[in-house]
Amino acid sequence: MSMGLSASEAPSRSAGTSLGARRSDGVQRLVLPQTIMGFVLRTSGRHQIALALLAAGVFGLSSVPLELQRRIVNDAIKSGATETIFWLAAAYAGVALLEQGLKLALNLYRAWVSEDAVRGLRRTLEDVEEDASDAGAAGKHAAMAVAEAEPIGGFVGMAISEPMLQIGILVSVIGYMTYLEPWALALSAGFLLPQVLFVPLMQRAINRRAEKRIRVLRRVSGDIVESGVPSDERIERVFQLNMGIYKIKYTMNLLMNFMHYGSVAVALGVGGWFAVQNRIEVGTVVAVVSGLGKLNDPWGDLVNWAREFSVDSVKYRLFADAVARRGLATA
Repeated sequence: MSMGLSASEAPSRSAGTSLGARRSDGVQRLVLPQTIMGFVLRTSGRHQIALALLAAGVFGLSSVPLELQRRIVNDAIKSGATETIFWLAAAYAGVALLEQGLKLALNLYRAWVSEDAVRGLRRTLEDVEEDASDAGAAGKHAAMAVAEAEPIGGFVGMAISEPMLQIGILVSVIGYMTYLEPWALALSAGFLLPQVLFVPLMQRAINRRAEKRIRVLRRVSGDIVESGVPSDERIERVFQLNMGIYKIKYTMNLLMNFMHYGSVAVALGVGGWFAVQNRIEVGTVVAVVSGLGKLNDPWGDLVNWAREFSVDSVKYRLFADAVARRGLATA
């Protein structure tokens, strides 16, 4: 990897990342913010606004298909109005197409913002002065450039738009179900509240193992550069840390899925009983069950975002600390 920037390259790179600072000797120097959210805002602030607008468009449509389903079941099928069923089905397809088109634009835009951030981080390392005789330091430098910059930069694209999108969907769907039947609010709370208790605890356990894993992998990279052979003890340690992360992660997913299917079972039982008693319409039961299905994905995605934020915050802190020790500043 080249460790220097030509005069023609430096202005464009600093402009792309917005991390430029000038040293007393007149040489361009890159400055990393101290937190990952500071890095997100410094490198892609204007793009985050555009991503947030696209996310608002997506979650604004999230409850519309539920209402169309309810109307098809309750109004059109009961009355036997074939033409009405056709138009409602066409509207459903149109809304779904529009929603998926907005999601495509959002995902492509996120990918571009993320890759731009990864490129900026790797270029940041080009300004780091390394001791050529220190093979261990060179190995850590290589690990930072190849492996650590990728997840940190990848988080940038989803940093603000992802929680906004998923929270917006949750609020929209829960609000719609509550409007139809107030008991759906208690059902939604029963689905979400227990997870608010156990998810953060399990996530902190994952974070501790992830931080240790990063430090061990850096030492493994140093071993490879220095001697050509990694330490067996460190390889075993990475294996143990990875397995610990997997066990906690998949157990958490199991508990989340159990809460989802349990809430659907309650909705079918209670809603079916109400329908038999003619207290609610069948279409309302369909809408509530579909709504619970729409809660599972955004809640899972929100938990994944929180997991990525926690882990990548640790990675970014270690990355920024390593950069600061090797000749760049943090701010």
